[in-house]
Amino acid sequence: MSTKPDELNQRIGARVRLERENLGWSLTDLAARSGVSRAMVHKVERGDCSPTATLLARLSGAFDLSMSELIARAEMRAGRLLRQAEQPVWVDPQSGYVRRHVSPASDMPLDLVHITLPPGAVVAMPAAAYVSRRQLIWSLSGSLVFIEGETRHVLDEGDCLELGPPADCVFKNETATACTYAVAVLKN
Repeated sequence: MSTKPDELNQRIGARVRLERENLGWSLTDLAARSGVSRAMVHKVERGDCSPTATLLARLSGAFDLSMSELIARAEMRAGRLLRQAEQPVWVDPQSGYVRRHVSPASDMPLDLVHITLPPGAVVAMPAAAYVSRRQLIWSLSGSLVFIEGETRHVLDEGDCLELGPPADCVFKNETATACTYAVAVLKN
């Protein structure tokens, strides 16, 4: 998809505002429910900043959506086929993590996401990102360290992990080469 990062940030911001307004929430309400400051929510909604993965996870969790659902709602149109060139790509400005939404926007209860985690990158996700949904992480190449609450998992190429109950989590690449993995999210 040829969407530029600034354009995607604008669309994500507009989607956050639409989700908030559909629920009848003020900026203050969303800030309280997400743990994100009111000022930052306002910046995101205006598209004035490039939100981090952690921040998007907090906002989407407040809406009881996965980050995948929030980005898909911002970027994709419905259909059964989503060609690679049309798949929305988002880059976390903090870690350099590259997230590509693979699955078409449809009524299928599954989202599939492809992630590339650069060497040395660390991405923290709050427990709110995992409430009301089940997920699998499938390591495609390299080695991914996934910390789920107090439990540390090392996933090598081909390994697949079902996430447990919601907990604060951390994705880490402790190697000198990029690792790639897929996340399958079962929608509510």
